Amino acid sequence: MFIDEAEILVKAGRGGDGCVAFLHEKYRPRGGPAGGDGGRGADVVLLADRDTGTLWELARQRQFAAENGRPGQGKKRSGKSGRPLLLKVPLGTIVRERREGPVLFDLTAHGQRVVVAAGGKGGRGNVHFATSTDRAPRRAEHGADGEEKLLYLELRLIADVGLVGLPNAGKSTLISRFSAAHPKVADYPFTTRTPELGVVQGPDYKTIVLADLPGLIQGAHGGAGLGHAFLRHIERTRLIAHLVELAPPASAPIDNYMAVRNELALHSRELACRPEIIVLTKADLDPDGSAAQTFAKALAALADNPAHGLPLPPRPPNFAPFYVAISALTGYNIQKLFGALFDAVSRLDAPEMK
Repeated sequence: MFIDEAEILVKAGRGGDGCVAFLHEKYRPRGGPAGGDGGRGADVVLLADRDTGTLWELARQRQFAAENGRPGQGKKRSGKSGRPLLLKVPLGTIVRERREGPVLFDLTAHGQRVVVAAGGKGGRGNVHFATSTDRAPRRAEHGADGEEKLLYLELRLIADVGLVGLPNAGKSTLISRFSAAHPKVADYPFTTRTPELGVVQGPDYKTIVLADLPGLIQGAHGGAGLGHAFLRHIERTRLIAHLVELAPPASAPIDNYMAVRNELALHSRELACRPEIIVLTKADLDPDGSAAQTFAKALAALADNPAHGLPLPPRPPNFAPFYVAISALTGYNIQKLFGALFDAVSRLDAPEMK
């Protein structure tokens, strides 16, 4: 089951208590204080793991407690510290203390570890409290409590290119044509209900990662349809490949394009200004190219008239055309789009999470 958010309660271990003890050995009946220190409580640690693909396990259990430190012992022996509690999370997990709070951690590299709740310090044994006036102290410290935190985890897929568009615009068909990913493809809206990643290998063994993301509908920024699931994941992509169907059943392609642009802008102005390549899909249904030309003219008119109030994204570096018309069914212009995506991604930096 794909789960891309989880709210969990984590409690680090309590430190062990210090020990009150005295050394009693043959010929040393009054050997003095010998109470050891308590062990440190265990930390709660998030571990980024490439083999973990979802937050489902964490969302299911929700509460996690690390080991307490062991108490100190006689003969100045310290108690054993608790073992860190490792919670595995997918690459791309961000951590907040509340849903709308600032990002505390962004786990993007395999093996990356962050302590989200620190264990309590162990208490000192009575050996630390001996003085010239009190050579047999009978006091020791209690261990400190470990930190307890309520955390909000959110998975944002790490992909170079995010495929966006209205439901059934052809995203799943394109990614299956490009890569070894095999998303479900069918002729009805919301075929893609969870994100799919595809790895595409290009020249010189270089690769890019494409994310086939759930389709947008009007009101997606407010959570309608699969909006939140979509918008969350596209924030991390370097480049947007905006798929627009050339032969939609109802409205014109330019209207569909602007509907998606509007949802991106309402969610985040910064996201609306992310570099974008427009991909006109199902070009096999437009054999004379008239629909593509009509779209290009309408888009040029929008660019010349900012009265619509929506920011139009910059074109990627060294990518001259407004759009690429393709047919995933016949393979028309697939290689042209393939090369454009590789060229653009190589010149763009990944955005920072906020």
